[in-house]
Amino acid sequence: MNADARAFLEKNRSAAMTTLRADGSPHTVRVGIAVVDGKIWSSSTQDRARTRHLRRDPRSTLFIFDATPRYLTLDCRVNIVEGAYVPEQSVRLFQVMQQDMSPAPPEGHILWYGQPKTIDEFKQTMVDEQRIIYEFHVVRAYGLYAGNLGR
Repeated sequence: MNADARAFLEKNRSAAMTTLRADGSPHTVRVGIAVVDGKIWSSSTQDRARTRHLRRDPRSTLFIFDATPRYLTLDCRVNIVEGAYVPEQSVRLFQVMQQDMSPAPPEGHILWYGQPKTIDEFKQTMVDEQRIIYEFHVVRAYGLYAGNLGR
């Protein structure tokens, strides 16, 4: 991915994620994403259809967009991150996702469904909801983002 594509990705957190059903047909949902320590992450749960799809076939496409005609499409292979470290990793993911919010979450809190939770409450919610993290490994990047708009 070139520098312009990475800059677009780091500024935009709204995406559509497409996975493949067992019959090969696409399944597309809206997700939030963020670049955390150089990796593209999204949060999900063990029981989601897209998680089942990825366990069978790790290919996915992310379509990242903003309020303009610009977009970035990423064909990816997805690693499902699970285990004891996911609650702590989820804290980092949501801190990045919420860093530019206005109003910002109160200090030491993360917003969850519009309500502030302390870090410990948030971690427990991640455990209770059986949260996992999707880690996207880019195979191909294309689109009309800042650096190539109009080409």
